[in-house]
Amino acid sequence: MIKKIGVLTSGGDAPGMNAAIRAVVRAALRHNLEVVGIRKGYKGLIDGEFVPLASRDVSNIIQRGGTILGTARSPEFRTPEGRQKAYGNLVGASINAVIVIGGDGTFNGAGLFSSEFDIPFVGIPGTIDNDLYGTDYTIGYDTALNTVVEAVDRIRDTASAHDRMFFIEVMGRGAGFIALHSGIATGAEAILIPEVDGQEDSLHDYLKSQGNKSSNIILVAEGNSVGGAEQIAKQIQEKYPEYDVRANVLGHMQRGGSPSAFDRFLASRLGVAAVDALMDNQRSIMVGFVNHDIVHVPFNKTINASKNLNKILLDVADILAH
Repeated sequence: MIKKIGVLTSGGDAPGMNAAIRAVVRAALRHNLEVVGIRKGYKGLIDGEFVPLASRDVSNIIQRGGTILGTARSPEFRTPEGRQKAYGNLVGASINAVIVIGGDGTFNGAGLFSSEFDIPFVGIPGTIDNDLYGTDYTIGYDTALNTVVEAVDRIRDTASAHDRMFFIEVMGRGAGFIALHSGIATGAEAILIPEVDGQEDSLHDYLKSQGNKSSNIILVAEGNSVGGAEQIAKQIQEKYPEYDVRANVLGHMQRGGSPSAFDRFLASRLGVAAVDALMDNQRSIMVGFVNHDIVHVPFNKTINASKNLNKILLDVADILAH
């Protein structure tokens, strides 16, 4: 019988995590469960940083970015000794199950822990990269996308005013979802993403064909094979002195800010679904959102399978850039 659950946020923060915490707490209370917030992710599991959460504790947080529980890296949780200590703390606090909010690293840790010990874990996908297999959207992606679009729109204004070319770097070490979708939404002239090889030649072909075009916006996912925005901008300026080239790295601003309406809605649905999954005796699964419905995906599947980019969108971006 599950009587008390823990909830934690782990990995990079994402707008909407607080909305998910709120939903978990209130859904659990509806089932007459006690709820404990675990501060600083898996580090808090090992250090025993537990705080009781009541309905009033999650009031007025749905609109806040970041995470009220905090997040931190925990190399110790990767060790058997660290996980044993975390298990002892959960047992000592009479916590019967844990809901984790985060990305693939978070789910990897949760899957490993729940395979070693008799405490069920359920995951909620929270990462701005939107790169988790088994869900159409992850919490924070929509907000990050809108943040990028707003920033690029502002940069385009000054690019047009000064006849400049801007290389704008967005997050995405291993996935180009933010760069591709925001590139289409902002009318970017070129998009560089990790999933496509040989983009350096394509970029040079594009630049040679532009002639005297007044301004250009080129979206650069940080993990692409050509390089970072500043590195590429320097190389392009040397090779094409006729262009006035600038670089802009949007960085961590993409993670912050008040979550969008969609991220609040998504986080709320997934938070309730995670509690329902525990009450249905599910364990070692992620609750995902596919075709506007809730799905359950085993941790090992969402960790080991790759979420593929829609290649049609590459054609769309190319068509609209010319």
